[in-house]
Amino acid sequence: MNNIKGPAIFLAQFVDDKAPFNSFDSICQWAAGLGYKGIQLPTWDKRLFDLEQAADSRDYCDEIMAVAAGHGLSITELSTHLQGQLMAVNPAYDQMFDGFAPEAVRNNPEKRQTWAEQQLMAAGTASGRMGLKTHASFSGSLLWHTHYPWPQRPAGLVEQGFEELARRWRPVLDHFADQGVDICYELHPGEDLHDGVTFERFLAATDNHAAVNILYDPSHFVLQHLDYLAFIDIYHERIKAFHVKDAEFIPSGRSGVYGGYQSWVERPGRFRSLGDGQTDFRQIFSKLTQYGFDGWAVLEWECCLKHPEDGAKEGAEFIRQHLIRTTDKAFDDFAASGTDQDLNRRILGL
Repeated sequence: MNNIKGPAIFLAQFVDDKAPFNSFDSICQWAAGLGYKGIQLPTWDKRLFDLEQAADSRDYCDEIMAVAAGHGLSITELSTHLQGQLMAVNPAYDQMFDGFAPEAVRNNPEKRQTWAEQQLMAAGTASGRMGLKTHASFSGSLLWHTHYPWPQRPAGLVEQGFEELARRWRPVLDHFADQGVDICYELHPGEDLHDGVTFERFLAATDNHAAVNILYDPSHFVLQHLDYLAFIDIYHERIKAFHVKDAEFIPSGRSGVYGGYQSWVERPGRFRSLGDGQTDFRQIFSKLTQYGFDGWAVLEWECCLKHPEDGAKEGAEFIRQHLIRTTDKAFDDFAASGTDQDLNRRILGL
């Protein structure tokens, strides 16, 4: 049986202009000091990583990996969550998502999407250079504004939306496949890929492309009231990455899963630091181990109450306590009667 690796940490929520969060070397030193063994690296912040340089230079990739290794860290995945979001943006969200793109392509959806595709291609090349096998991203969305069927959706709208989403992603998927890297989509509200059914729609629209896989993050399923344990049973063959993030849903008489436009603190459904929410991580780690998941358990810290540095410190130990060292023998081996074909035949009455 395989073992889950960890603990690791996604660095996106911690980057800052203040030390130790303002350079790759210092943030690696900080993460290692907390006991992390891996880092998931965002590709949009040049304070940590220059994606274009990584795509052009093997030496730069080697340098980045050497800095991490010098602190006892492995790079688990590169992340293009923000660029992946821009692969598909409905006009209703143009202004709100323009901030994810450089100024040169803002207010121009076609150029912005071309830039996003180039970023994904660069990330595929860089991941290949760095010997990574998985990559974390978002799918973007053309259909999210219709997720509640009022007004009634026109016939064929959903199918056409997923066909277009697949068309945009196909060259990127092919490039990642050529590099031997799986794209793991974080199934996330606001994306067209936000649950199992939408993942299946996209998978079918890409002709079951081998590079289409899942970044499993149970927190989003807690807030959707989706059975996050049964999800593993159904989709474990496509789960190739894992965000360890907690959440809670406390029913309210005033608002529900849509949140009433309230802030995160006031919503019935909230993201929480590890151990402060309702997610059953013992069962999650058990199921992933049962199905042979051998990727990294990566903390993604998001909490509306706790300080991020406290969440990061507690998260390393939380993940470590949930890692399962798999057994190399059956617990009832002491009672084994050995292999005897004649005995087996007698037991079977043959």
